[in-house]
Amino acid sequence: MSRYIISIDQGTTSTRTAIVNQAGGLVGQNNEDFRQIFPQPGWVEHDPEDIWRTTLNTLKKTLEQTRIRGDQIAAIGITNQRETVVVWDRKTGKPIYNAIVWQCRRTQDVCEKLKRNNKEKVINKKTGLVIDPYFSATKIQWILKNVPGAKERARRGELAAGTIDTFLLWRLTGGESHKTDVSNASRTMLMNIHTGWWDEELLKLFEVPETLLPEIAPSSGEFGKTKGLESLPDGISVAGIAGDQQAALFGQTCFDTGDVKCTFGTGSFILLNTGSKPVTSKSRLLTTIAWKLRDQKMIYAVEGGAFICGAAVQWLRDGLQFFQHSSEVEQLAASVESSDGVEFVPALTGLGAPYWNAEARGVLCGLTRGTTKAHVARATLEAMALQNVDILTAMQKDLGKKLRAIKVDGGASANNLLMQLQADYAATEVVRPQIVESTAIGAAYLAGLGVGFWKNTNEIKKIWQSDRAFKVTMNARDRKTRLDRWAKAVQKA
Repeated sequence: MSRYIISIDQGTTSTRTAIVNQAGGLVGQNNEDFRQIFPQPGWVEHDPEDIWRTTLNTLKKTLEQTRIRGDQIAAIGITNQRETVVVWDRKTGKPIYNAIVWQCRRTQDVCEKLKRNNKEKVINKKTGLVIDPYFSATKIQWILKNVPGAKERARRGELAAGTIDTFLLWRLTGGESHKTDVSNASRTMLMNIHTGWWDEELLKLFEVPETLLPEIAPSSGEFGKTKGLESLPDGISVAGIAGDQQAALFGQTCFDTGDVKCTFGTGSFILLNTGSKPVTSKSRLLTTIAWKLRDQKMIYAVEGGAFICGAAVQWLRDGLQFFQHSSEVEQLAASVESSDGVEFVPALTGLGAPYWNAEARGVLCGLTRGTTKAHVARATLEAMALQNVDILTAMQKDLGKKLRAIKVDGGASANNLLMQLQADYAATEVVRPQIVESTAIGAAYLAGLGVGFWKNTNEIKKIWQSDRAFKVTMNARDRKTRLDRWAKAVQKA
């Protein structure tokens, strides 16, 4: 009997494979980092073969450690860093260029030209997105223009392209399935979120042939079957796919309109479920597709993301060498009662929502002779929470009412000081689940629904359990003073 779901969680800095049982528990998991490639300032790439290798490695290790056999696996779910794209040869399966990562800013000039040509309104109306190098369309366009012969080969149908989920699906199925789900497709700036398919006008604008792109499918259902893998038998269904933030929303069981989650990862990403109707943000947030289950309506979300969150702690660790392990930041920051006037705006790769300023740069100010590493560490955690408040405030304006609570997940959600700061600054209760790997859990839930492992979302909702709720302890006057000081610092970025 098939008793488990495999979840492949392919992230920005590492790949994780997790195995989930019918009670929604993590039976085992393995994580492996891979190279970050920076060819020029502002450029970020990954070697797709590194991504595939870490996928196979973590898959093999997790199966070996749990002693779970292939015939005990009901299905596979995939979740992934979203806007990152790969273009590969259909015959050989080999990439023609490195994956261009969501953080990469190389197409900034292209985006500025589109804005000057007044394309922002039509793109926003069709895709729910703003024009920014963050999204996939200009990345694919760049590869086709800059790899010799790529444009002609794409027109002849010799190449395939996709976000990381699509690349992994292709490899898992031995090149037999070229698909993506609606959530990933909605991040490309090539899909019309109202029709659920690639948009002819946008394809022409970005010079991307439709034959290059994958078929768009619901987030839960049959995507393909395993073929030619060392660790797994042929014929296991890949039955769930969602972009990492949408998978986290699903994994947090945010199934109702008004439910919101914040994932603290490399960046921080907040999604608010808006139900079956897309809500156009008046605060420069993104309208995106959350998921689509088979035979059900599309579910939409409003999203805001800060590009640098956990990456700011990594910078303190690696760039400034404040400590050896990221987990040490909480103790260092808690050793002082405040940042003592120090402000850190972590705009190390520009500012995301609601500012969308790609030219912004990080600011560290308010320093005195008395400033210590602890004050800078404290300012970093405060900044991680404060930039989320900017997004949450914008969401509440769009929604027209106050949020009930914020469900949190991701690695940094284990930081109790950060979670308390988030509750205090946002003036909203913060709820952390027992399993903070909500991204992997969400992909598993989608795959399980796709093969009947779980009957419906109500059954899944009964599985979810909270670990701790962080109540608001800060008074309104102190909160306003802190937010005003933050706003002035952001202006300097």
